[in-house]
Amino acid sequence: MAGGVRAAAIGLAFCALALPATAQTLKIGLGEDPDALDPALGRTFVGRQVFAALCDKLFDITPSLDIVPQLATGYSWSEDEKKLTITLREDVLFQDGEKLDAAAVKYNIERSLTLPGSSRKSEFPPVEAVTIVDPLTVRIELKVPFAPLLSVLTDRAGMMVSPKAAEAAGTNFASHPVCAGPFKFAERVPQDRIVVEKFDRYWNKDHIKLDRIIYRPMADGSVRIANLRSGDLDMIERILPPDFRALEKDGKFATASIPGLGYQGITINIANGAKAAGPFAKDARVREAFNLAIDRDAINQVLNEGLFVPDDQFVSPVSPFHDEGPAPKRDIEKAKALLAEAGVPHPSFTLMIPAGSPAMAQLSQIVQAMAAEAGFEVKLQATDLATALAAARRGDFEAFLLEWSGRTDPDGNSYGFLHSGGVLNDGHYADDQLDELLDEARSAGSTPARKAFYDRARPILERDQPIVYLYHQKWLWGFTKELKGFVPTPDGIVRVADLTKG
Repeated sequence: MAGGVRAAAIGLAFCALALPATAQTLKIGLGEDPDALDPALGRTFVGRQVFAALCDKLFDITPSLDIVPQLATGYSWSEDEKKLTITLREDVLFQDGEKLDAAAVKYNIERSLTLPGSSRKSEFPPVEAVTIVDPLTVRIELKVPFAPLLSVLTDRAGMMVSPKAAEAAGTNFASHPVCAGPFKFAERVPQDRIVVEKFDRYWNKDHIKLDRIIYRPMADGSVRIANLRSGDLDMIERILPPDFRALEKDGKFATASIPGLGYQGITINIANGAKAAGPFAKDARVREAFNLAIDRDAINQVLNEGLFVPDDQFVSPVSPFHDEGPAPKRDIEKAKALLAEAGVPHPSFTLMIPAGSPAMAQLSQIVQAMAAEAGFEVKLQATDLATALAAARRGDFEAFLLEWSGRTDPDGNSYGFLHSGGVLNDGHYADDQLDELLDEARSAGSTPARKAFYDRARPILERDQPIVYLYHQKWLWGFTKELKGFVPTPDGIVRVADLTKG
């Protein structure tokens, strides 16, 4: 561990040599190394942290979850709620000097829908057409109403990349992304650092005080906090709850927290390839038994200092769509009875977990021990995150312990993972009734009407257990007291506007 801290310090010192002493460089410690730095392809939460500096979106969210224009100036819906007209800022340039206009927005939306391997495709509804109304007005025409569309455009689907750069780079675009954000890409050293530098022609440059940001992936939370304490990092995200409590008492550093929108869960491979051949995949009773073997309250107290929210659903309590029904309590005897009924009193499966994170390792060991009391043999397989995501997509897993950072609209926490057509449905779970409910929730007009569909979906998921939900996180940050202007947001993303050091 000490060697890792020294290596990080040397790397940061080396990067700092390239800037004048007066330049403001912010050094942020990330929980993992991001995957592809292409908004259409990216799947990781830490990738979204970097995108917050590189790529502005059509819309953004406030700490109170209101949707506000960013690259857009406004919008309007048609009476039948099938056409969304968006007006754009006239002074926006991409980092290659190209102008952002309606044609660029059309290109980006169509790219998200058609690019091979796009992770954004299922976030959109069926799109009839994307029409250029005038140079600064674009209209998205839908085949059916789609209530979450504005919310979708507050995240990677709403990020705008330079069409010229994307066409020129082709499949290599992620190695040097060009967007319309406040910082331009400078360099990436895998597993070591991502460096971005201020874009002087940024449309909102008066609110950008920093000159450079260095993102450092450090999967071990103890290494991140050691680098913060030594001054080699200015800010760290997703602090371990015990470390957060210690920083609160320390007085030398600032902390911030806010309830999140996501969940910690275990995705089960139901029908994706040869790894979906065992009783854990084929028999819902076995999955229900596993769910009943988990003591969520104990996990929260032992691992999370009581800071998180034990729950068994994809909707966070901060959302108006949350179902207030209680999560099931641990019931070992019922779990054993279900396994006996299924004819597999001692099922075995392998749980894939992100490598390098002591917190995820500890969580998996707690789950392993709890499940063993019901008769399960859970084998643990630590895999680096990018490799694990690729393995999950092709079905090379039985179960996958994965944290989802969450979205403002519950569609972003459900459709891609649970609908039979969802591009993030790595376990290939499918249920016709659930598909219908998720489709209806997308097109219903009001929050109460949509919530009713999600409430009806919950019993189906409790029966089938395609994802075993454990808890909802709270975002926890620690940073030097020199850092000013940080405002926490429920999506956990660090907005760089108005951040300053000193």
